[in-house]
Amino acid sequence: MKKVLLFLFSLLIGIALFVWILRIVGWQEIKNAFLVFTGWQGLVILVLTVLMMAVGTWKWKEILRGTGVNIPFKALFGPYLAGFAAMFLAPILVWGGELFRSYVLKDREKIDFDKGMASVIIDRILEWTANLAVIFFGGLFFLLAIELPPIKLVAIFGGVFVIFLAGIVFFFFKSARKESIVKFFLPGNKDRPFEIEKEIFAFFKFENLALWKGVGLSFLKVAVMYLRTWFLVSFLAKGIGILPILSILGFSYLAVMIPIPTALGSHEVIQTFAFGALGLGSSTATAFTMIIRGAELLVALFGLALFFRLGIILLKNTIFRKISKITDRETSHVKIP
Repeated sequence: MKKVLLFLFSLLIGIALFVWILRIVGWQEIKNAFLVFTGWQGLVILVLTVLMMAVGTWKWKEILRGTGVNIPFKALFGPYLAGFAAMFLAPILVWGGELFRSYVLKDREKIDFDKGMASVIIDRILEWTANLAVIFFGGLFFLLAIELPPIKLVAIFGGVFVIFLAGIVFFFFKSARKESIVKFFLPGNKDRPFEIEKEIFAFFKFENLALWKGVGLSFLKVAVMYLRTWFLVSFLAKGIGILPILSILGFSYLAVMIPIPTALGSHEVIQTFAFGALGLGSSTATAFTMIIRGAELLVALFGLALFFRLGIILLKNTIFRKISKITDRETSHVKIP
């Protein structure tokens, strides 16, 4: 119940921010910006969005291979999309998508849960690392070339960035020293978290080729997102340089870090400021965020259908196994005359 209330609260905050931006910009201005975006342009953005998911699945496949598990790409693509849908539509349910992916691996591919969970945590760590690098360099250019953002934006988005950065730095520090993070947060005997942590630490070794493949694929996904951002800005407004596009992409990553469903409102707020400072217009910023959200929402809805389909299969198999255990237990107590 608490998670549902948190989800509704975060959604209401996003809606309020979104409505506030619409009142400032105006529907007509947004409509004019949308008119530029028709036909094949929309298809390009959607294809690049699907390509991002494909690269993300490829990265997950290579991470699993690095832990000694080789699973075909097509067997991972569905669970990856389902996990993305959970993260995109309900980010307040922390690790919900990752847990789902781990249970699907265990049920369908007979992969140990600890190994599966370690793979999705590694995936998330690598992705956060690449995203934080883009935020840092994009933000640095913006601060040096444009202007300081309003103090409220700095407090909110800067605080989120610092929290995520501190988490990544803490992880790599502990990993390099081979010191348990689980013991730091969960003192006592916690067998499963310790096993997952061992799998993660074993992966994050400099001599591990799979680690560098994962890093490379994380930045390849960033490159695809950069290309999508460049195309969309070019469709909606005048062409701009490489570094301003990096700033816009960095702000997109920053907005997603705030746990509001589909980054509703938070993305509009920060991009409205960024586009205005870059001379691209506030209405263009709102059109940009709505188009990005629309493409990702289409993918997320497809992933949601897979989420329910895989979830039903997972539930059915779990119930069947429990019934089988009960039946076997009762049969074992029956004495043959």
